[in-house]
Amino acid sequence: MAENDAMPALPKKCGPYISSVTSRGMNLVIRGVVLFFIGVFLALVLNLLQIQRNVTLFPPDVITSIFSSAWWVPPCCGTASAVIGLLYPCMDRHLGEPHKFKREWSSVMRCVAVFVGINHASAKVDFANNIQLSLTLAALSIGLWWTFDRSRSGFGLGVGIAFLATLVSQLLVYNGVYQYTSPDFLYVRSWLPCIFFAGGITMGNIGRQLAMYECKVIAEKSHED
Repeated sequence: MAENDAMPALPKKCGPYISSVTSRGMNLVIRGVVLFFIGVFLALVLNLLQIQRNVTLFPPDVITSIFSSAWWVPPCCGTASAVIGLLYPCMDRHLGEPHKFKREWSSVMRCVAVFVGINHASAKVDFANNIQLSLTLAALSIGLWWTFDRSRSGFGLGVGIAFLATLVSQLLVYNGVYQYTSPDFLYVRSWLPCIFFAGGITMGNIGRQLAMYECKVIAEKSHED
């Protein structure tokens, strides 16, 4: 009897999936990697549209293929996408406001499609002046937030992301890293904050969906065990 009492309690047995994959740290890394590659892919596609329309200009030696943007653009966009995608669900938990509006992958894919459309419009659609284009893109970006997000935290983070990203772009153009044709907002185009705002909302939705999917899988596996 004494021997049985002296034996240490064995930890609850977990399946191999739970023990090796569903730890918080590992899932955070997995989500970050997925968001990084999504950001890299979107950066290559969207920046190619801008270059074809001569909205952004890089030195001639870097325009050679689909990877025609400078080498640092896709990694920077991927890193920013990972940070944004991880920040949104973290902010939701911190504020105690879990985001449950349109939480399905079909809605996320529609959000991505709308974001690509907004970016495409900035490069392809001709307006009488930049003010009309900027106002149109601003309305579309806010419409994207209202359609796929509608959270105060999402709007606030989107505005903050747009401000910081625009500031960084101004500094990069100022230092000659690249340039915009016909800049009308200091060194960049006036519609650029709208693109950054829509991009922040889009990556935030992807990050929230990945986080929700992770929690759902963990709950299901825990229930089975």
